[in-house]
Amino acid sequence: MKLQASVACHQVALAVYRHTRDWPVAERYGLTSPVRRAAYSAAANIAEGAAKRGPREFRRHLDVAFGSLAEMAYALQLARELEYLRPEPWGEVEALRDHAGRLTWGLYRAIGRVA
Repeated sequence: MKLQASVACHQVALAVYRHTRDWPVAERYGLTSPVRRAAYSAAANIAEGAAKRGPREFRRHLDVAFGSLAEMAYALQLARELEYLRPEPWGEVEALRDHAGRLTWGLYRAIGRVA
C-alpha cells in the first residue's frame, strides 16, 4: 500500500533534485546538500516508519519527516532570496512541499489516534 504522504514527499524530492541541478557549484556543500538531504529525509522517514512495528515508532518517523519538510521550507526560501531559485520553480516546489506537509501531518494525527 502506498501512503499518500509518502508519494507526495517523493514528488517533492524529485522536484528539489531537478531544481537544484543548476545552483552554483560553490553551494554544493552549502545550501544544495542540506535542501536535498531534507527532501530525501522526509520521504525516507515515512518509508522507514511504515516498516516499523507499531504506531508509536511510525509516529516518531512521521515527526522527523515533518521536521525535514519544515527545514526544507527555510532552505527554499533562502534559495529564492539568493536568486538561486526563480519565483516560478519556487512556487512549484513550495506547493508540493506544503501538500506533502499537510498529508504527513494528517497521517501523524491519524496514527496518534491509534497509538
